[in-house]
Amino acid sequence: MSNISAERQFRPPYLKSFRSYSTPLTVVCTLLSRADNTPLSERRRDPNLLLDTTGELIKDPATTPNAFENNANIAFEKWTEYWRKVHGPRFVYAQPPEDGGIQQLLRYDQIHRLPAGPSSGSPLPYAAPVDARGQLFDTVIGHVPEYRRPQWDGIAYLGFENADGIKAVFSQPEIAAKIMPEDQAIFRELCPVVATQHIIVPSATQRDPILLVKVVKRKANLSRAEFHDAWLNQYAPLVLQQPATSRYVKRYVQLHNIGPTEAGQPFFHPVGHTIDGVSIQAFASINDLEDFLLDPGVARLADEEAALLASDGIEYWSGVAYQVVNQIFPETSTWPRSNSDSVHS
Repeated sequence: MSNISAERQFRPPYLKSFRSYSTPLTVVCTLLSRADNTPLSERRRDPNLLLDTTGELIKDPATTPNAFENNANIAFEKWTEYWRKVHGPRFVYAQPPEDGGIQQLLRYDQIHRLPAGPSSGSPLPYAAPVDARGQLFDTVIGHVPEYRRPQWDGIAYLGFENADGIKAVFSQPEIAAKIMPEDQAIFRELCPVVATQHIIVPSATQRDPILLVKVVKRKANLSRAEFHDAWLNQYAPLVLQQPATSRYVKRYVQLHNIGPTEAGQPFFHPVGHTIDGVSIQAFASINDLEDFLLDPGVARLADEEAALLASDGIEYWSGVAYQVVNQIFPETSTWPRSNSDSVHS
């Protein structure tokens, strides 16, 4: 029988003192997928993640029961509940409140993918399937659209003042001893992207619940620095010019990848190093997100962004934000400014 320790509330309104920054923070944006039994032919897995019921690494997730949950009827629900309600509190509990511990973690958000929201696999406008006469089918059998699952089930979004803060948090003994073994059991893949965070539209409340996440890769004829500059200083102003942005968007950040590019370096990932950026836009409701994407001016911006991206260079999906740690208030814009991704590298 285990005892229960209530979650330590390390965010507003429970904290009494806060910090604010006008220059880009360094973030670890970890794209992740949940532990499941999807065949390897359909979804990647990290060879060091996914444990069986004896704690050993699984060779084939489709044939070997995993340690987390094998009832397909509840697996996704159980995972998303566990990640927020158990893993989040464990991650905070593992860090002492002293300066070398959680004080270095400025912000920790969990972004849980929301399948019912807009995505690149199932974009707006939504439509009812009809026959050649424009009539609804008498049955949905045989007419249920294919589900196109994004690569990722969510993001662990951790903010730090600089790279020293990252080292201070991840070098703690309890993280290695208690959290990393847990990661092996609950995740299928962890893809860290170390990035600078450019806040284009700061959040007034930092409690915005609905997010649009875009994961992007640049065109081959652009260097990473050229892409970052164009994405931030050419594309972002076009987004801000749209009336729909001022009406619906509560927060807009671009995360510019500054992470390792060579295998063997800390935080290197074979997929992560090919990602050039992640953008996150926040909304008050799912309808606001839908109306933003349906706006004609915003829809036309897709071509402007596509001009910077590889042909398969964008995946987007909707998410729900859960804030676990936040020592920042107020949030302030770090843009416009000259684009210098070495500020906190």
